[in-house]
Amino acid sequence: MTRTQMAWAILALATGGFAIGVTEFAIMGLQREIVLDLDVSYGQGGLLVSAYALGVVVGAPFLALMGAKRERKAYALFLLVLFIIAHVLSFIAPNFETLLVGRFLSGLPHGAYFATAALMSAQMVGPAKRGRAIAVVLSGLAIANVSGVPAVTWIGQLFGWRWMFLIVAALAALTMLAVAYLAPRQAAPAGASVKGELRALANQRLWVGIGLAVVGFSGMFAIYTYLSHVAVEVTGFSDSALPWVVLIFGAGMVIGTFMGGWATDKSVLGTVLIAMVMVAVFMVLFAAFAHIPWMMLILLFCVGVSSSNLGPAMQTHLIDTAPKAPQLAASFHHSAFNAANALGAIMGGVTIDMGLGLRAPAYAGAIAAALGVVIALYAILLTKRAGQRI
Repeated sequence: MTRTQMAWAILALATGGFAIGVTEFAIMGLQREIVLDLDVSYGQGGLLVSAYALGVVVGAPFLALMGAKRERKAYALFLLVLFIIAHVLSFIAPNFETLLVGRFLSGLPHGAYFATAALMSAQMVGPAKRGRAIAVVLSGLAIANVSGVPAVTWIGQLFGWRWMFLIVAALAALTMLAVAYLAPRQAAPAGASVKGELRALANQRLWVGIGLAVVGFSGMFAIYTYLSHVAVEVTGFSDSALPWVVLIFGAGMVIGTFMGGWATDKSVLGTVLIAMVMVAVFMVLFAAFAHIPWMMLILLFCVGVSSSNLGPAMQTHLIDTAPKAPQLAASFHHSAFNAANALGAIMGGVTIDMGLGLRAPAYAGAIAAALGVVIALYAILLTKRAGQRI
């Protein structure tokens, strides 16, 4: 492939990440509308975030194993079909319970798609630039927070929250066409098998990496899940300003993802360690100054940058821990990311229900990031013992 062909193929795969980013994060910006329309509590509204995340946690390793021996392009298209069906179900859901099922089903192909897309991109560009190629795939998710999520939040506020699901289904259909036309076929690695992938589970470094990702990302979701409430009730923004607040966070995520991709090609775990420290610091500052609008926006942007630095680095680290089981290892990044999503939503909700206020989730996230620093140091130790570059 020429460089131009590779670029278009990777961008096509990233479009799927964009659709996934819209469905994962727009639900948070539209949570107030859903809660009021379906007459459920804030806690139940939070379950729509957790249900999607649980679907990712369950579906990522299971569907990754199913795809271990399959041609990667065809498998990516299959996963997009599942994604579309689940979103159509969510669009027509007659009640909260059906919507909850739709959210769970929507999450099932998430991790396996990202794993397949990341491996396809990394193989196209070679080992020297894999961090940047993975960052481009993951950037679809981050860019969704700059453009897709604010736009869909605005549309949902004007015309109804259900339109979010139909828009995402259309984006996934567009991705199918782009991937079918632009991406190359890629056979599974020689000797790939379900048993071979499962043998990778007996690996301490892999499980430490998974724990690191869960803890490291949970703080970001503790803030993001309740961002609309903080922005309106603590900072004093109007509901109409929420798309712009989300856009600022998303801009930080985009910049952070590309910075993380560049840094990952220099040092994988070094990037993780520095990002964890930054997350802890910025979350404490966010909680302390959330009542000052301009300070809140600057610190929210910084939380987005530092949290997204972790994405390409954690994805690459997990692949490195299990080179003979890349599909499964890559999928675990997204299981961990969404376990963190569920954990962060629950962690934030618990601190609020304890009467600690809407700033409390950010303080809880800072504690989680500090624990992530400790785990990152241990992961570095294990990597050095294995004789590998950190």
